[in-house]
Amino acid sequence: MTTSPRQERRSTLPLPLADQTVLSFRFTASPRGARLARRLASCQMDAWGWRHRTPVHDSVELIVAELANNAVTHGRVPGRDASLRLTRFRVTGRIRIEVSDARGERHPAPVRDGLPDDEGGRGLALVAALAEEWGIAPRPGAPGKTVWAVVAAPGTP
Repeated sequence: MTTSPRQERRSTLPLPLADQTVLSFRFTASPRGARLARRLASCQMDAWGWRHRTPVHDSVELIVAELANNAVTHGRVPGRDASLRLTRFRVTGRIRIEVSDARGERHPAPVRDGLPDDEGGRGLALVAALAEEWGIAPRPGAPGKTVWAVVAAPGTP
């Protein structure tokens, strides 16, 4: 029996598991890929014990949504994927979020105050408000950049 490419792609998605400390996968540089990144991050946080509508879960989900959206909007290179990596540090009670894209020459603009009618420009202000720290680094092993953020996870489950 032959499987379609769509069926094969589905089988390569990582499963959120409670005992894994890292969730890592590539996603298409499209709005659909960014939504998938947010959903998988949400499911992984739930698997780690931070349930939906808890501050840690919602902070990580919002940061992933913003960084993934920025990657597919501003860091897209046709034919190149973006990637998400969530790392749980049990000892320090931190979650590190990394979103990588293929556009190393285009760094996110610094956080700025927007005008009330502006449609964009506030996302990184949200990241800065929710994360303990965030920054930009060269993408390891490939052209591009990685935008990362660290979220405190007090009361680590």
